[in-house]
Amino acid sequence: MILQGLTWLVLLQLLGHVLNLVLLPALPGPILGMLLLFVLLLARRGIPESLEKTAALLLQYLPLLLIVPAAGIMTSGSALLDDLPAIAAGLVLSLLITVPFCGWLMQRLIRRQEQRAEDQT
Repeated sequence: MILQGLTWLVLLQLLGHVLNLVLLPALPGPILGMLLLFVLLLARRGIPESLEKTAALLLQYLPLLLIVPAAGIMTSGSALLDDLPAIAAGLVLSLLITVPFCGWLMQRLIRRQEQRAEDQT
């Protein structure tokens, strides 16, 4: 069952890579594959059991995938320090955009949920 879920994930990533090469070179193939997976899950209106078990298994090993970027940060500290102003500006700008947006979205979803509750009663 896990092999079936893993096959789906690999096929969708491969399809995303093909779309990247043919139609959308600006977006990475794995991102397109994730979007395809999202669309597939929306169309099915649920998560297949094989995919759910595969995701649970892969999530156990997620911290191992973070070792390589952490090692890269440790070995290229001087290059990061050279670009520190640009990195800091990007982080601050993204924070100033995402925090208000998330608050606005949360308020909108709460109002929508309250409205649905009122409509049901």
